Amino acid sequence: MEIHVAAIASKEAFLPFREYQTWYRITGSLDSGKLPLVVAHGGPGCTHDYVDSFTGITEIDGRPVIHYDQLGNGNSTRLREKGPDFWTPALFLEELDALLKQVGIHDRYALLGQSWGGMLGAEHAVRRPRGLKALVIANSPANMRTWVAEANRLREELPQEVQDTLLEHEQAGTITDPEYIAASRVFYDRHVCRVVPWPPEVARTFAIMDEDNTVYRNMNGPTEFHVIGTMKDWTIEDRLALIEAPTLLISGKFDEATPLVVKPYLDHIERCEWVLFEQSSHMPHVEEKALCLETVSAFLRRHD
Repeated sequence: MEIHVAAIASKEAFLPFREYQTWYRITGSLDSGKLPLVVAHGGPGCTHDYVDSFTGITEIDGRPVIHYDQLGNGNSTRLREKGPDFWTPALFLEELDALLKQVGIHDRYALLGQSWGGMLGAEHAVRRPRGLKALVIANSPANMRTWVAEANRLREELPQEVQDTLLEHEQAGTITDPEYIAASRVFYDRHVCRVVPWPPEVARTFAIMDEDNTVYRNMNGPTEFHVIGTMKDWTIEDRLALIEAPTLLISGKFDEATPLVVKPYLDHIERCEWVLFEQSSHMPHVEEKALCLETVSAFLRRHD
């Protein structure tokens, strides 16, 4: 399936949030009658770029798709001076609520969260917002301790010299060394995005994060498997039964979000279905784009 979104109208704007600005973009028409889809990117600290492919859903079924850059990231207000106490799930939940109201869809919408965005989506959904009609959790942990344990299990499958390099620099505190970054990339190419070279939109997100990693550094840490930020003990496992919205759970066969990582969503959300993408790691929306977008679209069409 080829997806062309160039002819579809889109508009960009800024949401005034606290004393800051949150960038967002609407692809397609909110008057289409279709359930609008809000896409929350991962990280914490990524940008909308790497999940841009979800605009293709507008081409498939005419559904409006709303992307945004969470505060501190991408086109939204950057806040390099803010420390760990500022960057909390509560902040981003407040921002999401403000966006839903700004766009005028708070009484009827679907939410797709990828990686950290799915954690945020779950935090949103356990509050049982009346307007949430469908939820997509893509490649997301339900418990960061499980995530770290699995990431380190996958790390042990890397070539020994790569493991040695990672450990050496972590112990020395030299995790910005090019040698450490190159070793980390071996993990990323296996378990984050297996398309080589990375597509431009994926590379763009990582380039922006390299330039300003404030949010990622504070909430996560230096890498996917060295999690020392404020989210290191986060879990939502004991609250998942509160989610009422029908939920689609997706992950990849080679995903750093392994089956053990995503399983609590399937076990505890009453109306949850799981799709595993056989040729993907952490980004099925890039690695198996056509199949992933059609899967999400088909799920949302059932809840229009």
